[in-house]
Amino acid sequence: MDVVLLVKAAIMGVVEGLTEFLPISSTGHLILAGALLGFDDAKAQVFDVAIQTGAILAVILVYWAKIRATLHALPSERQAQRLAFNLAIGFFPAVLLGLLFGKAIKAHLFTPVVVASTFIIGGLVILWAERRAPSATRIHTLDAMTAPDALKVGLVQCLAMVPGTSRSGATIIGGMLLGLSRQAATDFSFFLAIPTLIGAGVYSLYQERALLTVADLPMFLTGLVFSFLSAWLCVRWLLRYIASHSFVPFAYYRIGFGLMVLVTASTGWVPWVD
Repeated sequence: MDVVLLVKAAIMGVVEGLTEFLPISSTGHLILAGALLGFDDAKAQVFDVAIQTGAILAVILVYWAKIRATLHALPSERQAQRLAFNLAIGFFPAVLLGLLFGKAIKAHLFTPVVVASTFIIGGLVILWAERRAPSATRIHTLDAMTAPDALKVGLVQCLAMVPGTSRSGATIIGGMLLGLSRQAATDFSFFLAIPTLIGAGVYSLYQERALLTVADLPMFLTGLVFSFLSAWLCVRWLLRYIASHSFVPFAYYRIGFGLMVLVTASTGWVPWVD
């Protein structure tokens, strides 16, 4: 058993769990962390997608009461049926565009400079969104969302195919720009993450199954466990945070971190792989 490899897997799991549901891009952080750790070959890219399942299990645990109630009411209650329908509509664009453009994006855009640039752009978008008037909010709960609202958020989620954009950032901030309250946008983002990330993980494992062996199991299990634990802590904290805070600090973090990567990449101070 390669202890160094397991330590790298644990670090990557923590990075995934802490960044998956914050508007700061888990994929971007994984690309940069992998570049620094020398954990960025083809198998590592499959690992990065697969361990998102651990983070999703944390969301399922935190939202289990709502999920269980929705599943129980699904056969008979219109409210539960509407939520399920909205999630299906929101999920569809990611499936379609992912199948069409996923390979090309991975081949050409998974680089530190692209990540850094989208970090900065995303930070500026967050600052703009947070300065909008509160009167623009028209949807305060998930139950008030319509099918067109869900489709729009699903289309915005597709922006996260570009690494560094942030899936949660795109859906939460995009949802707010579309008229959702901060809480409603966050809740829908978390629910939408369940089919999106599980689907991406299963599809990636199936597509790259030739790269994997039984010997890789300890590495993947380590990443999943650490991703789950760190995501569980992060989601619980974020739900408390948004009750009384804005996303402005994350915007400044994105801009500062993006600038740091661009400067260190251009000067050679940090050996980012490009």
